[in-house]
Amino acid sequence: MTKKIKISMSGQILIAMVLGIIVGLTFKSFSSNLKIVGDIFIKMIQMGIILLVMGQVIEAVGNIDLGQFGRMIRQTVIIFFTSSILAALWGAIMVIVFKPGLGISIKGLSDNNIKVGQSMSFSKVISDFFPSNIFESMSKGSIVQVIVFSIVFGIALSAFCHSTNEFQLLDILKQFNKVILKMISLIMTIAPIGIFALIASAIGKLGIKVIIPMMKYLIIYGFATITYLVFWILCITLVTKLNFIYLIKNMWDMSLMALATTSSAVTFPTELKDTKEKLGVKDKVAQIVLSLGMSLNSNGSAMHMSITIITIAQIYGIKYDLQTYMYIVLLATLASLANAVVPGAALVSLAIVVPQMGLPVESIALFAGVDWFVGMLRTILNVDSDVFSSILVAHKNDGIDTKVFYESN
Repeated sequence: MTKKIKISMSGQILIAMVLGIIVGLTFKSFSSNLKIVGDIFIKMIQMGIILLVMGQVIEAVGNIDLGQFGRMIRQTVIIFFTSSILAALWGAIMVIVFKPGLGISIKGLSDNNIKVGQSMSFSKVISDFFPSNIFESMSKGSIVQVIVFSIVFGIALSAFCHSTNEFQLLDILKQFNKVILKMISLIMTIAPIGIFALIASAIGKLGIKVIIPMMKYLIIYGFATITYLVFWILCITLVTKLNFIYLIKNMWDMSLMALATTSSAVTFPTELKDTKEKLGVKDKVAQIVLSLGMSLNSNGSAMHMSITIITIAQIYGIKYDLQTYMYIVLLATLASLANAVVPGAALVSLAIVVPQMGLPVESIALFAGVDWFVGMLRTILNVDSDVFSSILVAHKNDGIDTKVFYESN
């Protein structure tokens, strides 16, 4: 009896990309007709984005017991937000300096939907974070306003549930979120077809020259990830005085798991076990910080979105001012709160943030060819930053067993 070979979603997307390139180069006139298939795929992803973002953020915040929002959890949330915004900022700096989007020709690719935002005052930018009508924000797809509403709603939900001991609404929300994630997962099963159509139509118009420069984007993204991890390790060793060689060795298995699976959820059991048994982080810290980190701390996602938005802008020859770059950093940080735990999460994330800057959603197709490598980089930074955060919190709360840390090797 022959055993069926199961190809991962990333593998299917990679195959689809290769086939799309071949068809686009071989059947140029025919491939242009495939664009409608790709457009339908993108719209199917977008139709659930607002509900996905709202549900994930409300559930993450609503799960926190504000009545027991003690010193440790306050420290955790501060570290999460600070590290995510620094990751997004570092990614933006790398792209601004090295400009991976320059030299990528998009002549022939749709650019008539580009809306370059006009410069606004700082007070206007801040005030626009807050919605006056959440339904209007949802209909316009204003993600930042939706996230701000979701955070406030989540705080109110948490206060209500934990003060009345009635969790029915939170439980219903969790079930609803599972349905939305299932819907996105079902849509992502046709991702290879959608990516094939988008790549084939783009290659048919532009040729192979549009794909090859993506390697520069990937190299810069990889460099940004590695240097940010080094920054994290330096912070940990300086603050805690732990040996950095032991730190790297004790995190090796979980880091390899993150790279191999490209999934934070799949890596979580190994991450939790090694954090306690190799790094010496005590249960009371590891369980809380790592569990919260799954939804509230996504350094890799924040960096990915920041880098990609600016790269796309460079591809289309759009230049932003400093204020807009800072808005992008904040947008990427807030959007990372809604990091989707589904196959092809990188594509889902881009569908959230790209339209917010008035950039063509079709540009997402250009990044499909490096999706698997992007997933590796996103995941290792997401996972390792959660662990680093738990070490910092443990250090502040006498939660590290140094004997375990040094004797586990």
